[in-house]
Amino acid sequence: MNWRGKKVLVTGAGGFIGSHLCEALLDLGADVTAMVHYNSRGDWGNLELLPKFSKTALRVVAGNIEDTAFVSGIVKNKEIVFHLAALIGIPYSYHAVFSYLRTNVEGTANVLEAARSHGAERVVHTSTSETYGTALYTPINEKHPLQGQSPYSASKIGADKLAESYWLSFNLPVAIIRPFNTFGPRQSSRAVIPTIITQALTQECVRLGATDPVRDLTYVKDTVFGFIKVAESDRAIGEVINIGAGWGISIADLAARILTLLGFEKPIVIDPERVRPEKSEVHKLICDNRKALENTGWSLQYSFDDGLKATIEFVQQHIHLFKPNQYMI
Repeated sequence: MNWRGKKVLVTGAGGFIGSHLCEALLDLGADVTAMVHYNSRGDWGNLELLPKFSKTALRVVAGNIEDTAFVSGIVKNKEIVFHLAALIGIPYSYHAVFSYLRTNVEGTANVLEAARSHGAERVVHTSTSETYGTALYTPINEKHPLQGQSPYSASKIGADKLAESYWLSFNLPVAIIRPFNTFGPRQSSRAVIPTIITQALTQECVRLGATDPVRDLTYVKDTVFGFIKVAESDRAIGEVINIGAGWGISIADLAARILTLLGFEKPIVIDPERVRPEKSEVHKLICDNRKALENTGWSLQYSFDDGLKATIEFVQQHIHLFKPNQYMI
């Protein structure tokens, strides 16, 4: 696909992955409209951290993914729609179930219906490996059963099934990308890697939830490359495509690795407030990424340690953006 001049919409553009995706699309020459969640401060979220020349090239529109008319208006005349807008914090989903339904399910319905009405060439809908729940087998391929072990994952399963239904019912050219755990610069301390780094830099110990769960961690630039390859591939239409490194690391080993890279020796403490309810914890996520390679040609471009080093450097330079002594849900 020739991206130059392509009219592209990215919802959730102010988020961690969304901001990196906007930057990559601009580098490819796309005409990018970035949708951010409206706030009275005029804050663009992570887009504020883009280089000045990238911010100048963006068209940023603020609104609410739950507003049907607004979504229809921004989708109109767009050729490619990347739908990333979502509530993503698992712990917060225990407290705000209906917010997750409205944003993740109804918001996705708004995007899909607008894309159908306005004849979008391609929609890439963002799923999550959390929809698989605790692995029944590993590595996890796209045929693995879906398990709603948190309100968040249940809402994303609903959104995924809506996307699937628009392909089967209306022939909407939608592809579902299912990233495993993504990390990198601009990620908030809601996620485990920035949590470990910020606490290691500023606290006497590192406070975590359960340390035995295993996660497949993918550097954000590789995840973004996955979004682009999925959008480019006709073989991704109507399909779910996993994007992940293909190997796992326990939270305990991850913390040890980060402490080693930082040159610190600090104790790791289990904080009961950070532990998920027992039946809600997802114990093992390891990606089977063969379909991504076969259907889109995607593969990893960066090493895990290179990603960690880039993330550490970002956190060190922007430590004022984090609250390491506070549990962010």
